[in-house]
Amino acid sequence: MGGDGAGGKRYDRAYFDRWYRDPATRVAESGALARRASLALSAAEYLLERPVRRVLDVGCGEGAWRQALRRLRPRLRYTGVDASAYVVRRYGARRNIVRGSVGTLDAVALGGPFDLVVCSDVLHYVGDAELARGLPALAALVGGGVAYVELFTSADEVEGDLRGFHRRPPAFYRRAFARVGLEARGMNVYVTRAGR
Repeated sequence: MGGDGAGGKRYDRAYFDRWYRDPATRVAESGALARRASLALSAAEYLLERPVRRVLDVGCGEGAWRQALRRLRPRLRYTGVDASAYVVRRYGARRNIVRGSVGTLDAVALGGPFDLVVCSDVLHYVGDAELARGLPALAALVGGGVAYVELFTSADEVEGDLRGFHRRPPAFYRRAFARVGLEARGMNVYVTRAGR
């Protein structure tokens, strides 16, 4: 049975148990996601000058961002995309998660653009060819909205899952984002040229 990621990496229940639930190996403390969700929503609503109604979470895993975002905006409509067969089978229907990856965003019927596109802790695990295919589609899904993109570069100290990690320099991402029209606004927040 093949994996869900590059090089046969499996995003199964054991993976999520190890990196997200096990206190001995998880890398983020419990309140970190709530703070990041609050930051992403606040920044998006500030830039949009209205409440966020629709969110896309690319590489969503089990949909932890969904719960954190909906605590703050209960009526928010959330869509998640993840490559994990386990995630889609177990949580897809009840958390609105569909199967896909960064490289297949243009082939997944998502109905964008979205007010907020979240892509957290994903892009540094995506190969160059898939990233080149997926970034234009990601930018199109942002449209006139806001992206919250957390990633690690060769300039960062990284803990946790290093299998399949691409140690790219910060300039690599700046150039790649600029090519698709994503402009930084600070604190992991981006807008498209069309949406500024």
